[in-house]
Amino acid sequence: MKTILLISLLSSALLLQACVHKVVTVPAKIAYKTTKGVIKGTVAVGKAIIPGDSDDDDDDKKK
Repeated sequence: MKTILLISLLSSALLLQACVHKVVTVPAKIAYKTTKGVIKGTVAVGKAIIPGDSDDDDDDKKK
């Protein structure tokens, strides 16, 4: 009886470990993708607002 209890306890622990891994990694991936998109948008807005020539124009003139 104790061996069946021990086996069921170990197998349930292994199954729950996969669930916990999924619960932790999915929100982290969503937060990473959201933050990456916000930063890209902020950089694009900053480049559009700041006056002056871009570096790409200077590179074309030198060639």
